[in-house]
Amino acid sequence: MRKAVFMDYNGTIIREGGREMEEIISRICRHSDIHTVPEVLEYWYSRLGAMERKCYGENFISEDEIVTVLLEQCREEIHLEENMEELHGLFRAYWGNAPVFEDAEEFLKKCTLPVYVLTNNSVPYVERCLGRNGLRPAGIITADMTRAYKPHREVFLEALRVSGCGPDEVVHVGDSWDSDVKGAQSAGITPVLLDRRGKYAEADCAVVRSLTELLSPSGEFQFPEK
Repeated sequence: MRKAVFMDYNGTIIREGGREMEEIISRICRHSDIHTVPEVLEYWYSRLGAMERKCYGENFISEDEIVTVLLEQCREEIHLEENMEELHGLFRAYWGNAPVFEDAEEFLKKCTLPVYVLTNNSVPYVERCLGRNGLRPAGIITADMTRAYKPHREVFLEALRVSGCGPDEVVHVGDSWDSDVKGAQSAGITPVLLDRRGKYAEADCAVVRSLTELLSPSGEFQFPEK
């Protein structure tokens, strides 16, 4: 019997976009050696992922601190000439103001099971963003609490502890194969892959194209067929 739903944040609940992110990308395009949006996204997120994999245990630093390191890398590697303090402020604003997916808003408001958000972002930013949209999850579990980023299993184990549930009593829903599916499986939790764009035709786990597919008309959680 399912007692709770664990849910990813970036890319699942919030869009990786919005006014602040658009300004960050535009300023990097104008003032560095890379000049297209795809190039900027590939450069930034590949280095962000590498940093998150490396920052574990005694080597852990927060997402806020990672941005400081990556902006300095931008200065050195792609010769970004910008006001780094302003750019960092835009990242903080993005974390607090990012737009919420419509299906995520509907799911969080209608689901009759408690929903716990698992994220690499810090609690104050997540609370601010969700609060602006009238969304109140049962709990927020962050990398800061465990000194480990997803897909490390510590984040998922902490969510089990906070929720008081066993691995067979929850599911984890997220849009990333590596961070969400593999991370949940490492903790013995059943994953559901959110594939809004149809990228994972060969996925060997349950897949949905919208979070609303996980709800019955009365708001009860319904596990999808593979």
